[in-house]
Amino acid sequence: MSAKKEQTPEEKAEQTAKFQAYIDDKIAKARKALDALYPYTQEQVDKLVRACAKVVYDNGEELAKDAVEETGYGVYADKIAKNKNKAKIIWWSLKGKKSVGVIEHEKDTGLVKVASPVGVVGAITPVTNPIVTVMSNAMFAIKGRNPIIFALHPKAMKCCLKTIDLINAELKKLGAPDNVIQALDIPNLQLTQMLAKNVDVIIATGGMDMVRSVYSSGKPALGVGAGNVQALIDEGVDYQAAVTKIVAGRAFDNGIICSGEQSLIAPRKDFDKIMAMLPAAKGFLVPNDKRDALRDACFPEGHMNRALVGRTAVEVAKAAGIDVPADTLALVVEATDVKDVLGMEKMFPVLAAYRYDKWEDAVEIARDNLNKIGKGHSVVVHSDNDKNIEYAGTHIEVSRVVVNQVCSSTAGGSFQNGLNPTNTLGCGSWGNNSISENLTYYHLINISRVAYWMKDWKIPTDEEIWA
Repeated sequence: MSAKKEQTPEEKAEQTAKFQAYIDDKIAKARKALDALYPYTQEQVDKLVRACAKVVYDNGEELAKDAVEETGYGVYADKIAKNKNKAKIIWWSLKGKKSVGVIEHEKDTGLVKVASPVGVVGAITPVTNPIVTVMSNAMFAIKGRNPIIFALHPKAMKCCLKTIDLINAELKKLGAPDNVIQALDIPNLQLTQMLAKNVDVIIATGGMDMVRSVYSSGKPALGVGAGNVQALIDEGVDYQAAVTKIVAGRAFDNGIICSGEQSLIAPRKDFDKIMAMLPAAKGFLVPNDKRDALRDACFPEGHMNRALVGRTAVEVAKAAGIDVPADTLALVVEATDVKDVLGMEKMFPVLAAYRYDKWEDAVEIARDNLNKIGKGHSVVVHSDNDKNIEYAGTHIEVSRVVVNQVCSSTAGGSFQNGLNPTNTLGCGSWGNNSISENLTYYHLINISRVAYWMKDWKIPTDEEIWA
């Protein structure tokens, strides 16, 4: 096959002009939709937001099938679970929340908070989590009365466009303005960068190169960081329950979720006992004499093997020449030390295992791995000891410490924890992000504060101030 012909300067200029006209048209339509959404009441807004979730819930199986077939990544059953569960929990978290006009009166301070749209929102979506990322970011934008324009990953464009078409059809039934949700239907990096420079706010959910790109767009950006979730097991906890959750988290959607467990850190005195519990959870402990083969298969020349991304544990084992039971969900391999490349992020169901003597050592192992990649994202702690849990929370630079849960399916919010339900997980300054929490609707509203004069408010004396 002949090499692609390089464009001449004239051809590049012509393409740029065409692309700018294309973006200008999308932005103009979005601004018209923005004006039309502005007078919407809270009730009208919430009907649109509910419709976004309900249509994905109702078509969860079909959209999961489309995503697996188009991207080649993940597990059909897991994608169904994501589509349906995320639709439910995100709508439930937004239901009843005020996002239009006066949203709060603070009696103690005399402040009245008034919500307004941020404007036209742009959003970049990943190949690993296409359907629900489109759904959730559309819900967050519309909750704030903002139109949204998506730049879709080229390997997930068909399933995302189908999702958007399904949502738009429901919005039309409710009388929503045209072009509340749009997408770039031409896969091109230059177009994506131009979108970021022309919207009012840009959300980037995906690879770090794209996140860095939008942060340099000159517009307010909400990005995410890389994941490398460390799973710490405390002494005396229910080991089998912890192992089962960690294996399930590592195996979920064949390991492509950024919040999926990556390393298992267990007490040295009970390490062998804990490893012996793996088969009951459908985990397979890779013998130490096969460790090099697995490492070479997963990280040829020190870099993650892209050909294994989203593959099953059995397929990964086969690539390394290791025989495993056919029902194996995750491979577990003991890392040689904290410098081992196996402690990096792995987008396939492989867990690195570590031994520790003291809880402080477990925390340091987690920190060392996160300093390689994943700083600012999440850890999961399996413990009944609040002191140890909070020690991890105060000594590991992450935005989420998930406790006694399957991290892959709960770090993005759950009915049983207080994290914002989302598919966009901010990692704070540790991960070069502007937020250190889960993205939600209030990141896409501007808030005006009406400050009343509190004539009866007691002014402290100098003695009280400096006491």
